[in-house]
Parts: sequence; structure tokens; C-alpha cells
Amino acid sequence: MASESVKVVVRCRPMNQRERELNCQPVVTVDSARGQCFLQNPGAAEEPPKQFTFDGAYYVDHFTEQIYNEIAYPLVEGVTEGYNGTIFAYGQTGSGKSFTMQGLPDPPSQRGIIPRAFEHVFESVQCAENTKFLVRASYLEIYNEDVRDLLGADTKQKLELKEHPEKGVYVKGLSMHTVHNVAQCERVMEAGWKNRSVGYTLMNKDSSRSHSIFTISIEIYAVDERGKDHLRAGKLNLVDLAGSERQSKTGATGERLKEATKINLSLSALGNVISALVDGRCKHIPYRDSKLTRLLQDSLGGNTKTLMVACLSPADNNYDETLSTLRYANRAKSIKNKPRINEDPKDALLREYQEEIKKLKAILAQQMGPSNLSALLSSQVPLNPVQSEEKLAPPSALQSDTEAEKQLIREVRPLAGGPVAGRGGEAGSHGEAEAGQGPEVVAQAAVALEPPPEPLLAVTSVRRDSVGVEVAVLTDKLLPVVDQERVLARLQLLEQQVVGGEQAKNKDLKEKHKRRKRYADERKKQLVAALQNSDEDSGDWVLLNVYDSIQEEVWAKSKLLEKMQRKLRAAEVEIKDLQSEFQLEKIDYLATIRRQERDFMLFQQLLEQVQPLIRRDCNYSNLEKIRRESCWDEDSGFWKIPEPIIIKTSLPVGQVLARALSSASPVFPHHHHSRCDLFGTQCPHL
Repeated sequence: MASESVKVVVRCRPMNQRERELNCQPVVTVDSARGQCFLQNPGAAEEPPKQFTFDGAYYVDHFTEQIYNEIAYPLVEGVTEGYNGTIFAYGQTGSGKSFTMQGLPDPPSQRGIIPRAFEHVFESVQCAENTKFLVRASYLEIYNEDVRDLLGADTKQKLELKEHPEKGVYVKGLSMHTVHNVAQCERVMEAGWKNRSVGYTLMNKDSSRSHSIFTISIEIYAVDERGKDHLRAGKLNLVDLAGSERQSKTGATGERLKEATKINLSLSALGNVISALVDGRCKHIPYRDSKLTRLLQDSLGGNTKTLMVACLSPADNNYDETLSTLRYANRAKSIKNKPRINEDPKDALLREYQEEIKKLKAILAQQMGPSNLSALLSSQVPLNPVQSEEKLAPPSALQSDTEAEKQLIREVRPLAGGPVAGRGGEAGSHGEAEAGQGPEVVAQAAVALEPPPEPLLAVTSVRRDSVGVEVAVLTDKLLPVVDQERVLARLQLLEQQVVGGEQAKNKDLKEKHKRRKRYADERKKQLVAALQNSDEDSGDWVLLNVYDSIQEEVWAKSKLLEKMQRKLRAAEVEIKDLQSEFQLEKIDYLATIRRQERDFMLFQQLLEQVQPLIRRDCNYSNLEKIRRESCWDEDSGFWKIPEPIIIKTSLPVGQVLARALSSASPVFPHHHHSRCDLFGTQCPHL
């Protein structure tokens, strides 16, 4: 399987009002032609600037439109072909991550990556020929390491992460919402955006206090030239990460400080995952260290095309944070992913939809005749998806359960005259009538499918009628009369769930689509050529060139020597900086270890004082046994420990009566202790 590197671009925003008021100086410069970013240390002006090379570099005068067309467009196009894709923005708080992902509605050139991806997806869907798509959206956030559904009925409910051998890590109970156009996608995103956790800090008045992931899931049903159908599935994750922050700059206290701590921990876990993936010697990748890294597991080293947008502040007072972001991004571009087209997904809902559409059309064709059915379908006024959506509850109240929908489709619904079942070909497993409960019928495709294999029970052929709709021609085992209005309503509802091919004849739109693809490819070639022709990348031509005079050769080689010396000094400074940072991190880690050791000793001493007071007939009196029976739960991040139990010892009946007769005090009834009553001193009868 071919591998490809994670694509990384950097974007530097303009100075904000706060930085201008502090008289900050710019320390970031960009060479967009070569995709290079330079960072000058404000405390060491004599040192050469630090240099980083990426797949793209954009300065304050570049618009989001250019970033999308040059870098993001090929990735989103791949999703419409059946690949998985992830785009995420990273950077310190207030560096422009949400602006890059969400953008502004006006001017149009500053619309964010997310709304542009919506337009792109539905443009590709509308241009496709002989292809149908089922497009669904979900929106979640990770707040204080809790996963929440931003489109759910209860946006504060904590959801669990689960792992499936085929579909990987997923969120149990996350709502999925079918969307038919860009406007519906934007309304769904807006509804979720209002539920996001944001708060005021000194760095940003609307600081994101959570990581958010907007996911577009696409199921693709295509028919090739031979009439054979193919099913694929793509998924686009649009991730807006909360920014890393320092308490001294943000002024965070109380709840804001707790949020910042959780944010920094998850971003640190993300950095550790990136470092482990880049380090070829590391055998363990710590994906389970945070909810964020678990959800992005496939995007980092897995079956996904990934793009990282590193957002920078140009100000000198953010030098340390900007340098950290650039190093973070520089490591990420070395990650190798293994993207592949997701062929024939097992849990595809679109397959279920298409099979029921076949069955319903076959039922109607049996009752009405193929020509009448074609005329009726062509005369039906399709419901406007926007209007139909307005009749429904708002997105927060719409929770689509995929498994429940599949079960509904598989059920054989009695349509005015007894059960109707489908058998034959691939649809047979989804709707067989019980023995003796009605006739059997095969329903074949209404959407450009190949004729079913012989022999057939009730279908003799599949032919195309005058309006181009393929219908099943039934001859045997006539069905009872069905409620045509119910069948038509169900058929229309199912067909409205899928989209595709609405602009297949629009040559202008298709040409525009091809032009955008060519532009992205040409920009990539230009960047590669610029790097190859860069004088700073190689000095071989200086050494191999034939000169007209000794003076010319001395001049050229002196220039080359100066460049190499500058590179050497920059490398030495970088090594010194990394060693200094390593020492600081080492000191920080050692301080953390010492603090944890002190906490451990405190708990150990408390336990030694408390253990003798625990009742002897309680299972917690044997702590060594409790330790052996406890286990760590990776999913929840907590220890599973045994419940406290009081072990009752019953005396023989004779001894009880003897004690009762010989005792002057009344016999106390059998005393039931509560679960937390572990100490004998709490019981007045002991």
C-alpha cells in the first residue's frame, strides 16, 4: 500500500489590536514561492533566523480562498472518491485557527475551510454521472476530556469512545444528520457552533475552550460501463483545535485555568503521538493518552489523507509559542499515512436504501404497470429538502440512529393486504416473507442496475421505459393490492435521502471543477520546482560549473561558502536551543515526578493509618487481594475496583437460642450494614 506524508502549511495572521498597543515587532517572514517560513529571535538579532520548509506558507496578505484552492482542494476531492480526509488547525490561543476553519461570510475570499469544503463536496456530487451519494454530518466537541454531541438533544451528555475492528474508533450515540445541500450543512454547523464551549481570556475574547470535530460522511453508489454497481465510503474530518496557552498571558483562573490545563494536556498528548510516529525506533504510539488522539488515530499514521494548518502570530512577544508551533508542524510533516479507497463498507446505509427502492418500485410496477409507473414518477413533484427539513424539529432534536434505520428497512412492512417480501439476487437477505404468509417477489433496481441473474421467481426482465427509468417487469405470483399512496410516500422519502448528478449536464460547472483540480496540481509542481532550483538547497552547480576566470570562480565559491557558514551557524544555534529546551523539560518532568512521589507517600501513610480500622469481615480489610482484583479500564481512564462487601457469618440455630436465653439483654435483630459502613466503630451493636 502506497504511503504519503501528512501535508503541513503555515499561516501567519496580521497583528491584532492588543499586539499593536504593546508596540510588538514582527519576527515572522514568509517566502510563499518556496513554502518557507523564517523566524527571527528578538533577543538575538545577530543570529540568523530559523528556517522551516512546508508544503505551503502564507503571510498576512493571503486569503483563505488561496489556501483552500492550493492545498485543501485535492484532499476534499479525494473524499468524494472514497478516501478518508482530515484537516485540522493548530496553534496558540488567538493565532487564527477558528478564523481559518470557519472564516467570515464577507468578503467571500475570507470564507473558512469548512464552508468551502461544503461547497466543494456538493459541487462534486452534482457533477457526478451514474452515481448517487448519501451525505451525513455530525458535530462533536471534547471539553475537559469529555466528548459531547453538539447536535444532540442533550449537548452536555458525556459520550463514550468505542473501538470496532473494521471502522476503528468511534463515538457511541453520536447523532448523524442527512444533508442534501450546502445550506443544510451550514445550518447544521451553525446549530452546533452555538453549543460550543467558548470563554473570555486576555488573549482572545471568544477563545475556544474545547476541541471540535465536524465530520461529513459520504456513501457513494456508482454504476460502471458494464452496469455493475460499486459502493464506497469517504469521511472528511474538519477539526478546530483549542489553542495552547500560558496562564501568565491569558490570565486564566478558576474554571478557565482548569480548561486550559486539560487543553494543554491533550495537545501535549498529540505532540507525543507525532513524536512517536516520527521516531522510527518507537514501538508504542500513545494514542490512548487523550480522547483527542484516540479520535485522530486514523488521521495520524492510518488510513487518511491529512492536512495540518499551523497558525502563527507575527509578534515578538509570542516568539516562544510561534517557535514551538513551527517545530510541532515540522515534525508532523514527517508522519507517513497509508490512505486507501474504502471499498464496499459493511455498514453502508445507502445499500439498504437502494435495495428498498428496488423493492418498492417493483411493487408499484406489479400493480400499475411499468409505463404507468414511469409516468407517475415523472409527474411527481419532489419535495424541497429545505422545506421538508423546516417541517422537522431543529437539528438538536434530530438524532438519526443508523442501526435503527437499517432495522426499519429490513423489516417487512404489511402494506394493505399482507406482508410483502423481497427475494432474489442480493436483496434476498433483507426481506424474505415467512413461510406461508404471502407471495414472494423480487424487486430489481430503479437506478441503473444490471439485469438480475437467471433464474428468477417473479421477474422476467428489467427494461428501460420511454422516460429512461429502469423498472422490473413482473409476471408471476401477483401481489395483493397495496396502499399506493403509502408506497409512493416511502419511495419518495427514500429517494430524497440520496443526491447526485443534478448538474451532470452542466458543462460550465464541470469545466470549472476540472480547472480547480488543474490549478492545485500546477501549484504543487511550481513549489517542487522552486525548491529544486533554490540556490540555498544545493551548491553542486557552483562546484561543477566551468568559469571564464579565476576571479569569477573565487567570487562564486566565496558566496557559496558564506551561505554554508550561515547554515552552519543556524544549525548550531538550533542545537543549542533544543538542548536548552530539553533541559527545561527535563527539570519540569523531574519536578512533576517528585510532586507525584510526595502525593503517593501521603496517600500511602493515610492508608496505613486507616486500614486497621476497617472491619475484619469486609473485603477491603485485605488490600493486597483488592489490588490483585483491580484492573485499569483504557476506555474510561479509571481503575475498576471491587465493591465493598460485608461478609456475613451465620451461627447455628441452637447456639443463637442458647445465647438469647442466657443473655439478660434483648436479642438484637440481624443488622444489615450499608456499603460504606466498613468500620466496626460505626455499629452500636459491636
